[in-house]
Amino acid sequence: MRWLVGLLINGVAVLAAAFLLDSIEVDGFGSALIAAVILAVINTFIRPVLVFLTLPITVLSLGLFLLVINAVTFYVTGMLVPGLEVTSFWGAFWGALIVSVVSWALNGMIRD
Repeated sequence: MRWLVGLLINGVAVLAAAFLLDSIEVDGFGSALIAAVILAVINTFIRPVLVFLTLPITVLSLGLFLLVINAVTFYVTGMLVPGLEVTSFWGAFWGALIVSVVSWALNGMIRD
């Protein structure tokens, strides 16, 4: 049940990113929910491999390169989900940042 609530929160976060940024478009909540599922799968299986492969760059940048990895995963999600369109890398960068912040805030409000 907690996993389902997390997916709903991430779906709302994707909608918030689309609302705030012109470079991200979502067809509706269904597409945002599918994007949340795909993003969760990518973050579970592909992101750890990317973090491991880019560990030297991440250490040299004091962890800031993780923001680039988040943008890449968000951009790939946009390529895989038919109802989600991410038009630029910077849109993916800011979209991933917004999704992270909104998701963190909503999860914090619900868990308390």
